Amino acid sequence: MWKIASFLMFTLVAVPILTWYYDEPLSALQWESLTVLLWVYGIAAAFAFILSTITDNYSQVDKLWSTIPIAYGWIAAHYANYEPRIVLMAILISIWGARLTYNFARRGGYSWKFWTGEEDYRWSILRAKPGFEQNWKWILFNLFFISAYQMGLILLMTLPLVKATGSDVPLGIADYALAAVIVGLVVIEYIADQQQFVYQEEKHRLKKNGEKMSDYYKVGFTHTGLWGYMRHPNYMAEQSIWIVFYFFSVIATGHWINWSIAGCLLLVLLFKGSSDFSESISAEKYPLYKKYQKSVGRFLPIKGKFRP
Repeated sequence: MWKIASFLMFTLVAVPILTWYYDEPLSALQWESLTVLLWVYGIAAAFAFILSTITDNYSQVDKLWSTIPIAYGWIAAHYANYEPRIVLMAILISIWGARLTYNFARRGGYSWKFWTGEEDYRWSILRAKPGFEQNWKWILFNLFFISAYQMGLILLMTLPLVKATGSDVPLGIADYALAAVIVGLVVIEYIADQQQFVYQEEKHRLKKNGEKMSDYYKVGFTHTGLWGYMRHPNYMAEQSIWIVFYFFSVIATGHWINWSIAGCLLLVLLFKGSSDFSESISAEKYPLYKKYQKSVGRFLPIKGKFRP
């Protein structure tokens, strides 16, 4: 895991630098907006690290994942003097964030004691793996990967806001088409998460009450609906949202490649590593999961449909 984390942290620095030098310099207005966003990022990353270290709950970043981008969106809109395109982008981020916040909240992610809440089960599993025997190693991992890297990635994902600021290209049909695609992808995310939530809630209810399980629930993981065609329909939609979001900067600049592409590229890398880790856990836990992996595509419906 250290190798994967080190590679991801390297890309967090290397990819933005490479794309930065490829593109045109920022305007004074863009610099002003970016500077404020960087300050917010630094404060948020420090907050997540300090709070997770004190409380031993390492899902502090998860609590901010869906909320900080909303703040980034409206900060950028303010510094752009509420340009129509930037306002549209901020609204889309708000829609995306509201759905994700709702899904995280209903799973127990938030509490009135803001430093508590359900922790992502993967952190405890990861911490028990070889390489984290000494506490100082986990502290460094928390500092550089969980807190600094992930919060940095969240910022990079939203930076098409900055790149699109000050554009001479008026808001048009292409912008609205992108907005419609993003809203559609948010709907797909909602459906996928709802299907998984309903399945897991009923499975755990049956277990808790000692009731007999049908073969459907004995499988152990969500495998019907969207999940019958791809193993991570929610991840597919999430990556697609931010790739499509990047294209607002393409419309604004007229350049297919600009420095704000770094965020969506790095998000794809993160989801590859995250899904690898999640699937290794599921394959150990559920006997039919390896068959599921062979039957169904990871992010796209390119193989077939899973039949237990």
